[in-house]
Amino acid sequence: MKLTNKIFLPGTDRQIEIFIKKIDVKDKSVLVIGAGSEEIAKRLKQENPSSLFLIMEEQGSLLVSRLYLKDEKEIQVRLMDFENTDFDSEQFDIIYAQASISSIKRNKIIKEIKRILKPNGVLCAGEIVSRAKEVPGFVKDIWEHSGISPLNEMELGKYYTSKGFEIQNEEDLSYTLGDFYSTGSNLLKQRIQDLSEKEKSYYKKLLNQISHESNVYLKLGGDKHIGFRMQIATKVQV
Repeated sequence: MKLTNKIFLPGTDRQIEIFIKKIDVKDKSVLVIGAGSEEIAKRLKQENPSSLFLIMEEQGSLLVSRLYLKDEKEIQVRLMDFENTDFDSEQFDIIYAQASISSIKRNKIIKEIKRILKPNGVLCAGEIVSRAKEVPGFVKDIWEHSGISPLNEMELGKYYTSKGFEIQNEEDLSYTLGDFYSTGSNLLKQRIQDLSEKEKSYYKKLLNQISHESNVYLKLGGDKHIGFRMQIATKVQV
């Protein structure tokens, strides 16, 4: 199977493609949040930001990212809790998150994002969403196992507005999930070849998780209940 996307995340390459077309990154300070975002960081580097950080919460993810980005000296990779970073207040012009903040810790993460984002700074957030008010137990089990707490797709914009953001653009990228789930395991298997045993152990856990989620989405009707939406929003200046 030919892999058409380099980014192995919900939203695939489409989220970053849309973002780059709409937002000028040149000479901006940029933070990317989330494991698996190495290709996103590389794409943003091409736009010549003044600084570029990538953070993740797990040691295994950090090891994989540093190996994958070993030749990308401009991308500073760090291990941090998303809701409690080491960054200064109002440090970043742009914060980019793709499938990394649809978490049970969302409120705390958004509060931290607001702290480190400059007034009128840009947040691009892609989130797993619920497409129905009531979802079956097997979908809830996936979300619980992954630590995900999706908002309803019709409530996502209202949530960010209530947290002090002004929505500039919103896109439904649910159509990317089929490609993500159908090609994801193949992409992971390609990447696993050159890793250490410790790093392979991390990826094997991820492969097992993706295999299970793919089955639910592609074969058990999960597509009726699981969606993905991206938003570009600015922090309201108080």
